[in-house]
Amino acid sequence: MLEKNNYITNQIISDGLEIIKDMTEFISVPSLTINQKYMHLDQAAIKTMNRIKRLNIINSITGIKPANLIGTISNEGVPNLAIFSSIVHLGSNPAIIGMITRPTQEVRRHTHENIQANGYYTINHIHPNFIQKAHFTSAKFEAEVSEFDACQLTEEYLYDFKAPFVQESRLKLGMQFLEEILIPINQTVLIIGEIKHLIIPDEVVSEEGYIDLAEVDAVGISGLNRYYALEKIGEFPYARVGDLPDFDNE
Repeated sequence: MLEKNNYITNQIISDGLEIIKDMTEFISVPSLTINQKYMHLDQAAIKTMNRIKRLNIINSITGIKPANLIGTISNEGVPNLAIFSSIVHLGSNPAIIGMITRPTQEVRRHTHENIQANGYYTINHIHPNFIQKAHFTSAKFEAEVSEFDACQLTEEYLYDFKAPFVQESRLKLGMQFLEEILIPINQTVLIIGEIKHLIIPDEVVSEEGYIDLAEVDAVGISGLNRYYALEKIGEFPYARVGDLPDFDNE
């Protein structure tokens, strides 16, 4: 059985180079095991590990998520902008999209408050030329401060829609709130909205309706603060059992 608080793992990779990995933040818990160059954390290890390290790992393990800016406006007329990585497709007819907001008990969530107040918001894709500005919209600004102004992004109002869009974004959606669902286990909230407006460059949409996210220069996010460019690496037909490829000869 592995001893507690005494691990530094030495590994030799195939080209003969020695890599020394300091695992002390993880090995302080007794239920950690290491198999070659893989880390293994069971439930007890996850619960007792360093809080920040746990936060970063658990926020990253689901992979690259879409990075979007959510635009809202208060009933007092103050625009709000916040970065979200929890946007998810829920259905195409009706065209509904969900997003998760964090618990509101201890920290005010201006995005959530504004959506509850007037029922409208926008979803705006983030692009490489303004990822730093987008990232800092996550700072805890006071309610009377507009993140558009603080982070030097441009609000715009289109098609008589109440909530502000991000002018710098090339792919944006105007959303109307439908309902919210509380997730009791951690007090997060699933917000469900319907698309009222979709704004996207013609050239990135195929005849079949596929969107080239690499061409639109969309950005992905891992964890809380690491951003990735998207690259299309494959395209396949609709999967049918009768059309299964000969994988052995691929």
